[in-house]
Amino acid sequence: MSEILGLKALNGVLHSPLDGRRSKPRQSGLTMVIDKGLGLSETHDMLALGADYFDILKISFGTAALYPLEQLRAKIRAARSHGITVCPGGTLLEIAVLQNRLSQFLSRVAGLGFDAIEVSDGTIRMSAAQRGAVITAVLDAGFDVISEVGKKDPTQYLPPAEVVDRLKFDLDYGARLVIVEARESGKGVGIFTGDGSVKEAELESIITGLDRPEAVMWEAPLKNQQAYLILRLGVNVNLGNVPPSDIYALEALRLGLRADTLKVTVPSETPFALEGGDRV
Repeated sequence: MSEILGLKALNGVLHSPLDGRRSKPRQSGLTMVIDKGLGLSETHDMLALGADYFDILKISFGTAALYPLEQLRAKIRAARSHGITVCPGGTLLEIAVLQNRLSQFLSRVAGLGFDAIEVSDGTIRMSAAQRGAVITAVLDAGFDVISEVGKKDPTQYLPPAEVVDRLKFDLDYGARLVIVEARESGKGVGIFTGDGSVKEAELESIITGLDRPEAVMWEAPLKNQQAYLILRLGVNVNLGNVPPSDIYALEALRLGLRADTLKVTVPSETPFALEGGDRV
């Protein structure tokens, strides 16, 4: 089991108000960062500062196809050298399925250095048999499967019971992690309303049906969503679609270093001691 993650600059002076945050390598409490086109210098800066605080880098949508070949390889190599799983966005997988080029796609991305593939049908249609066959093909090609459940179009609503069935289906087929779709906006999709608020009843319905909550990741790009899920499901909830600029901000939420999560640890009257030891 991984050790408890401590503070760095203030180690020995303060401790995290919220207990239990695990350090890497960890099996839960995973953070997936969404990368929409960071350059190599930005990537190296992100890794130097934040590699301890995130676990998966998703090169989002179809953006991986746009990089110069060696730039993309260097980016993936840098992330993996820090123990970070790297996957392309599920849109590329969907295009490969749509164009009947799955085996060619998997061969190419293996050569690029990706070690996980996001399997989704957020835009295209796949039957259960097709989805199972795709997951199996990705596993057979040597990748971890990070699948995603849900549609990107808000009009294509999936009720909680169907979300749970699909989560279980993917895990039974061997997915390492299953994501609940919320897009990069976090609004009007999945468990979130049009203004980004949590649909509490739907969330509870899904949670109730889960056999392996540690294998489920919630896309939650907005602070209010992250804070809600941390308070409801604990500091080691899996959270995805986190912007690179929010890596520290999210970790602060997990540790109780922001008001949104610190408030649950503060007693109604906080004693205060001066240096001499007198309490006020």
